[in-house]
Amino acid sequence: MVEQSAPNLDLVFHALADATRRTLLHTIAENTLSVGELAAPYAMSLAAVSKHLDVLERAALIRRERHGKSRMVSLIPRPLEAAQEWMAFYNKFWSDGLDRLQATLEQVVPEKEL
Repeated sequence: MVEQSAPNLDLVFHALADATRRTLLHTIAENTLSVGELAAPYAMSLAAVSKHLDVLERAALIRRERHGKSRMVSLIPRPLEAAQEWMAFYNKFWSDGLDRLQATLEQVVPEKEL
């Protein structure tokens, strides 16, 4: 049974619902970067990027640490496990449906035509 009430599951899905935050998270997953480095490619203010990082931090997906004058941002992958487990539970329904569709098509259309 999938855990429906993981403490931060709603926060994780909320954080992942925005394309900018998904892109930021992907970038952070590849490298620990400063807030300024993360903000550089975006046509938005540093404050706007910081607000996106706040959402990711509330979902416990990132950690910001001060290193000298910079605030370095790194990924915390653990909360993504709960989201992945939640989605994996429902994946079987999608897979089962595709298997039934394939079986039906194989009965109706000879294999050479598929």
